[in-house]
Amino acid sequence: MRRLHACLSAAAAVTLAAAGTAALAAGNASGATTALSNRWYAAAPYLMPLDNDPPDASAIMDATGLKAFQLAFVLAPNGGGCSPTWGGTAAVSSDTAVQSVINTIRAKGGDVSVSIGGYGGTKLGQTCSDAAATAAAYQQVITKYGLHAIDFDLEEPEYENSAAIKNEIGAAKILQQNNPGLYVSVTTAGTADGTGWFGKQMLLEAKSQGFTPNNFSIMPFDGGFNGAASQTGALTNFNSILQSTFGWDQATAYAHEGFSGMNGRSDTGEYFTQADFQTVLDYATSHNMDRFTFWSLNRDRQCTPADNGGRTSGTCSSVTQNSWDFAKYSVKFAGVTPPTSTPTPTPTPTPTSCKTAWSSAAVYTAGNEVSYNKHNWKAKWWTQNEVPGASEWGPWQDEGAC
Repeated sequence: MRRLHACLSAAAAVTLAAAGTAALAAGNASGATTALSNRWYAAAPYLMPLDNDPPDASAIMDATGLKAFQLAFVLAPNGGGCSPTWGGTAAVSSDTAVQSVINTIRAKGGDVSVSIGGYGGTKLGQTCSDAAATAAAYQQVITKYGLHAIDFDLEEPEYENSAAIKNEIGAAKILQQNNPGLYVSVTTAGTADGTGWFGKQMLLEAKSQGFTPNNFSIMPFDGGFNGAASQTGALTNFNSILQSTFGWDQATAYAHEGFSGMNGRSDTGEYFTQADFQTVLDYATSHNMDRFTFWSLNRDRQCTPADNGGRTSGTCSSVTQNSWDFAKYSVKFAGVTPPTSTPTPTPTPTPTSCKTAWSSAAVYTAGNEVSYNKHNWKAKWWTQNEVPGASEWGPWQDEGAC
């Protein structure tokens, strides 16, 4: 999956080092910013801020109305160790370059989530000793950038390592507990059946640890997919897997399900157009799914004519498009308000005052009104000693509760 999730290029690493501590020396002081709604973090497309010809986040925001970005990827150091880096080469602790991107986004009223893992590279769940140590490494990222959201992108080869997945899921649970309100997504590979054996093992690990994130998202691409119908079929099948694994009903499973697509030409030569995105978006919103995102904003622009359609690129989509066309679907998803977990109560009507109580001795003629058994009644004709409501065909017409 995501073979274009390159580690930081040498040029990017040099750029980051050259930035030095002088630029944005107060990066740690940025602190937490005002959180967006969870719907925005659920819609945030992936952006590599230091590689794959990073686009200007500010320009994307101006062109589309997008407010949230999923920054990728935090990994273990290439030389080993249990400290967070960008792409395996740039230590989070001394970062100023990504902080600058975040500051720009927040200055325009937006925010970011950070994604850990991805395809390739060494993950912290593989190098840290246990879940607590893994969580401590990720907590450094949350604290430095004042994060309100984080994404665990658990795919090959890491998700084939049961010990690493145990650390990652355990870390996610610890972070969720220690950072109230933190939006947590877990993203993994998609197959026609929903997800494969390793994806199902990851779900079982989450169940065994009693961990429930905001959503489990699948990536229905790079697995023999062909357009939107194959993707919505996979999402339907994944919903069944969530139901059977966690004992959820269908609606609850959809409320914890997410989609992470790939715009344009995938790594394996599949094509996903804007029309495909619209179809999946309609599916996601009509089923009240929790997340709709894609890989990536770096690719959300048209290739040069010589490249269009001929190769998979980390910097363009290989389909005909205007810049940021795919980002607009994320904005649409963010604008669809999901149902609240608690239904709005039906207003209690103001009670009608009760008429004079019915009397078995009194004589009533058509139009006379009485009350009996907390209902008002109107006489349809002359009557005496006939209990209101005793017979459907009796002399009394029910006027409702009082």
